[in-house]
Amino acid sequence: MSINLSELLVLGQGTDLASERGVSCSGELPRASDPHLVERARIARAALGERALILGHHYQRDEVIAFADITGDSFKLAQAAADTTRAEFIFFCGVHFMAESADILTSAHQKVILPDLAAGCSMADMATANQVNQCWKDLENIGVASTTVPVTYMNSSAAIKSFTGEHGGTICTSSNAQKTLEWAFAKAEKVLFLPDQHLGRNTAVLSLGLSLEDCVLWNPWKPMGGLTEDEIRGAKMILWRGHCSVHGRFTRDSVNEVRERVPGVQVIVHPECQHEVVMAADVVGSTEKIIQTVTNSAPGSKWAIGTELNLVSRLAQNNPDKEIVFLDKTVCYCSTMNRIDLPHLVWAMESVLAGHIVNQIRVEERVARLSKLALEQMLAL
Repeated sequence: MSINLSELLVLGQGTDLASERGVSCSGELPRASDPHLVERARIARAALGERALILGHHYQRDEVIAFADITGDSFKLAQAAADTTRAEFIFFCGVHFMAESADILTSAHQKVILPDLAAGCSMADMATANQVNQCWKDLENIGVASTTVPVTYMNSSAAIKSFTGEHGGTICTSSNAQKTLEWAFAKAEKVLFLPDQHLGRNTAVLSLGLSLEDCVLWNPWKPMGGLTEDEIRGAKMILWRGHCSVHGRFTRDSVNEVRERVPGVQVIVHPECQHEVVMAADVVGSTEKIIQTVTNSAPGSKWAIGTELNLVSRLAQNNPDKEIVFLDKTVCYCSTMNRIDLPHLVWAMESVLAGHIVNQIRVEERVARLSKLALEQMLAL
């Protein structure tokens, strides 16, 4: 049984048909087992046409990536959102902070939709506005804030990006972290790096030539970050105590085990991994770099990849001439990124076609204005 556009247009309006399909503006979703789900997605996408743009992060499920107009890491998708002018609706298949950035960078007439509002980011949640403001007050009290530039990873809330813009800083991603830190150190003596300690530490040591002793870890749950004034004054990198719940689980033992299990394997990992893992790897790079490196490698090459499982599985499928394994069998999907699924995407698209905009992401004006300063500085770099 097919579903035509006229049927879609009444979905979400309390009709019997809407009830039958399991979709309504009250938040009911199509069943994941619905045999017509893919067809419904195709019909809805075709009906939206150029009014819509679907952005899909690399860590999304295959069923979602199949309908993405643009796929990429957070940096590439931020650029795509900034360059988008025609689409009225931007369906962001990623997590909350990415959709916030898209709302900040797009025009007032455009609407950013996150198919599932529960798609958050544990790393972003590790730095709250109150905690970061208190940190900055502490730095001011000991006289080092004036010589410190905040650099915030894209994986952060709009409130943290706003703080960064307010204090003359910028945003970075794993793709441009080195260039961003070079820019920051040309302006100031110190960098307050939020919220991922591992990306900050790895970039500082591997790309900028700083030492581990140049880095201190700020614990927001302790007075003065758990540091002494001398430790703060002597540091070049003040790293926030945050991490990725997926990348942070890889260990040096993971690297050792896969080298024993797969002779001749090359290990490639994301810079959100722990420093000991990065030091033991053969290649370190952003999501885009991992994709390019593996895709362009010689047939027959062997790779153990330390990043999110959806991406690793997709790389293995797309490169059947290579042996590709996950770095650690015990690490799973990103649980929050994985909340975006085809039922949520179909529901969001069909709701728009029925005249109901669901899960729109709106960033408050002042927060958006200050965040945009930092985001535009990132894009300029």
